[in-house]
Amino acid sequence: MWLLGSVRCPTPKHQLCSSHWPRATINGSCGGGTCRQGSAQSCLAAPPCRSRRGTCRCFWELLEVSVAQSLHPKPSPKSQPPTPAQSPSHPSNPLIPARSPLLYPKSLIPSPTPEPAPPAPVLIPLLPLNPSVPAQNPLFHPKLLIPSLTQEPKPQPMPSPPTPTLALIPLPLSEPLNPNPEPRPPPQTSHPWPHPRAHSPKCPPLGLESLRVSDSQLRASTSKRYGLGAHRGRLNIQSGIHDGDFYDGGWCAGHEDRDQWLEIDARRPTRFTGVITQGLNSIWTYDWVTSYKVQFSNDTHTWQPGRNGTEEVVFLGNKDPEMPVLNALPTPVVARYIRINPQTWFENGTICLRAEILGCPLPDPNNIYSWENEPMPTDKLDFRHHNYKEMRKLMKEVNEECPNITRVYSIGKSYLGLKMYVMEISDNPGQHELGEPEFRYVAGMHGNEVLGRELLLNLMQYLCGEYTRGNPRVVRLVSETRIHLLPSMNPDGYETAYKLGSELAGWAVGRWTYEGIDLNHNFADLNTALWDAEDNELVPHKFPNHYLPIPEYYTFANATVAPETRAVINWMQKFPFVLSANLHGGELVVTYPYDMTRTYWKAQELTPTPDDAVFRWLATVYATTNLAMVDAERRLCHYEDFTREGNIINGAHWHTVPGSMNDFSYLHTNCFEVTVELSCDKFPHESELPREWENNKESLLVFMEQVRRGIKGVVRDKDTEQGIADAIIAVDGINHDVRTAFDGDYWRLLNPGEYEVTAAAEGYHPVTRTCRVSFEDNPTLCDFQLTKTPKQRLREILAKGGKIPKDLILRLRQLRLRKLRAQRQAR
Repeated sequence: MWLLGSVRCPTPKHQLCSSHWPRATINGSCGGGTCRQGSAQSCLAAPPCRSRRGTCRCFWELLEVSVAQSLHPKPSPKSQPPTPAQSPSHPSNPLIPARSPLLYPKSLIPSPTPEPAPPAPVLIPLLPLNPSVPAQNPLFHPKLLIPSLTQEPKPQPMPSPPTPTLALIPLPLSEPLNPNPEPRPPPQTSHPWPHPRAHSPKCPPLGLESLRVSDSQLRASTSKRYGLGAHRGRLNIQSGIHDGDFYDGGWCAGHEDRDQWLEIDARRPTRFTGVITQGLNSIWTYDWVTSYKVQFSNDTHTWQPGRNGTEEVVFLGNKDPEMPVLNALPTPVVARYIRINPQTWFENGTICLRAEILGCPLPDPNNIYSWENEPMPTDKLDFRHHNYKEMRKLMKEVNEECPNITRVYSIGKSYLGLKMYVMEISDNPGQHELGEPEFRYVAGMHGNEVLGRELLLNLMQYLCGEYTRGNPRVVRLVSETRIHLLPSMNPDGYETAYKLGSELAGWAVGRWTYEGIDLNHNFADLNTALWDAEDNELVPHKFPNHYLPIPEYYTFANATVAPETRAVINWMQKFPFVLSANLHGGELVVTYPYDMTRTYWKAQELTPTPDDAVFRWLATVYATTNLAMVDAERRLCHYEDFTREGNIINGAHWHTVPGSMNDFSYLHTNCFEVTVELSCDKFPHESELPREWENNKESLLVFMEQVRRGIKGVVRDKDTEQGIADAIIAVDGINHDVRTAFDGDYWRLLNPGEYEVTAAAEGYHPVTRTCRVSFEDNPTLCDFQLTKTPKQRLREILAKGGKIPKDLILRLRQLRLRKLRAQRQAR
């Protein structure tokens, strides 16, 4: 059994004998050997250790260099490579995955002999066990740089399978793990340690988290109950809030012994390269597995354990329930089935885990039917994750490719000083055109929910390319709409999650800003003030039902408001946005306002807006065109079934969110905004991005086209024909108004029907007219011309020092007489 740890040497001084690498601890000894006292404390078992400040340590990287140099040592005796005991101390070598125990038997290390100078080093890929390679050959490691051999070994014939129950499929030596390995510099005296992210296994996840692996592919030895069955053993799956929930947060074995296992069926030969585990997600108990073995099979009858040479490997598991831990296999194994076999677990808990498997699917020579591959997108887009610098570079490239319809600008900076870039796409970028609505997409509010970020980067590439090619749909969209795309509202949080990677960021790392603020709870609470005024019957005569002012406390310098939030609020106030969507991740559902419950002490309550019918339509448009949401065969992401409501839900009816951007946008501006939960996986692997683009491409386009739904027009002064800013557009029967922009134009989203619409402005007589909204894909034009009131005309004349016209004097007298008669009748 191989475990990571250290033991006391049985010497008079009891010096600590430990290893920077996973080492064996057998009967209190190091590496199966004993410790001896001398000029340097060392383990008798390979590799030797060296005493440093009273500590006996084993350094694997020195042994690796010695093995490589022993094959091709330099001819000069003075340049002979030092033996491990003579080599200086170094930190642990990250060229080998930190949690993969590698054993180099001392007996396999050849003694150095003078040979010609070695050629340039090459990258030897990690391969599964091959009959042409000795089983204990220590040189086959994916990150180990070894000078190429002067003579290649003669290939040996592949042995035929002895029985149909062969557990491992040998892979030919000519098939590398990475077909395009990056060249690496030769070993040096001072090792330039790369970032651990660069050395994660190259194979993608099978898809336990993203649901590509179905429930039928998961099996377990035992389960505590159905809610803790094998189908719940998925990385980052979330539990319900009740103890014993039918949908719980992981797989838990029914018995506490070392015979329990969680099995994953890849359904085809797969080169398994790694395992990622988590503990149980629960607010009631703490359960996780601290060590485990892995086993492989092709038929579920004969199982082969994961080995490191000839020894069975035990991997270190988790130290807490939530942080994922990756263990790369010492040697990739080709098989169809893989089992996780827990060996130890949290002492106060039980056997519970969530997992993801890394593996590359291989063609099955025994299957006469071709595998059905998912259709790949025909759009030539950059399907990968982009950090801040790469995102900025991509946006610049799109702008240079389509300078006539794009503009990149910044709305502010994050706490760490990263700019919040926006891509504007319009036929006249940088200019608001009269009658043209403004639309926005916002992504990355939570930094670890990254799919929206990549979709917006793909969308700007797509719109640029299709506009250039003359796609009529895109040409019309760009010509009639001013589109703004903010791919990263929380750039600091994204960079934190990006450093860990798609499978290792967990459920919450990077969600908050650098200051620890959740941006979706950081906007001003305008709901409470509105509802209090409604309860006192002050709306809309004494208290507005729209354009609610921001509370004074929120504007103080010491208010807990993130700079990212302030930047977005200023952005909202600068542009007359009509429609927006806020892209999130972690579920498959579209939510619409209100997001905050009206009863303050309730966690869930149906709280519709006056425009509930319009919001339901907008949410339905996105949900019904999203390929993942409409898939009738898909399983639930976590524990809530949104398919019963068509994958849409009122935000407050799901869970209350005070200070949400959706509610603020609706109450403080004209903009109608919904939240789109794009995927069960918050941080999908790069291999998932093409499929996610196909799932959401039509939804993104159709939702933008909804900005043409309803009525639009211009409110003008009848005498001057100039547009009137801040005129109020009220629709009879809907207790929520909108206002005109600075040049007098407006847009009001409405469902098909006939409406009585009133336009009013200070100093003008209100005008009411009937506007009919059709089912056609065009807004109904509904203009207004307003006449100034006599008092307003008088104010303007007096302000200019002009002479009052006779008709105005007569009009003012009539108004005074009418007012006196009304007062007398009232008495």
